[in-house]
Amino acid sequence: MITVNGLDELKALVGRELGPSSWLEVTQDRVNAFAEATNDHQWIHVDVDRAAQGPFGGTIAHGYLTLSLVIPFFSEILRVEGIKMGVNYGLDKVRFPSPVRVGSKIRLTATVDAVEEVARRCVQMSLTFTVHIDGIDKPACVAYPIYRYYA
Repeated sequence: MITVNGLDELKALVGRELGPSSWLEVTQDRVNAFAEATNDHQWIHVDVDRAAQGPFGGTIAHGYLTLSLVIPFFSEILRVEGIKMGVNYGLDKVRFPSPVRVGSKIRLTATVDAVEEVARRCVQMSLTFTVHIDGIDKPACVAYPIYRYYA
């Protein structure tokens, strides 16, 4: 965990890799709960028997489930103190190069690409998030999020 205090210390992170987060096992229960929450019940995610005969040899996590897990992972690797508020401003690009098979473990690393002042007492931080799968070279997800921090 890296802790920074205020916007100036946040600016000093440019170019730095953060993490990794802890590993998290992606369980069928988590995938099923995500399917219920999003009403996305595609068989490759929730039908264990049918998916066993499918292209991945079993069920896989939804791409958006993998993406949603960057939120708790990121909170493990960076804490920003001495500010009024931080908000998720959006994503520039997201890709899912490799499926996350149920039972796999994933974790996050992040690189701070830029921290730019966008208003008085507000900076915008652009990052590269990479979600790694234990034992697999190709990442599960590569995303380019933007956060805004207000002092």
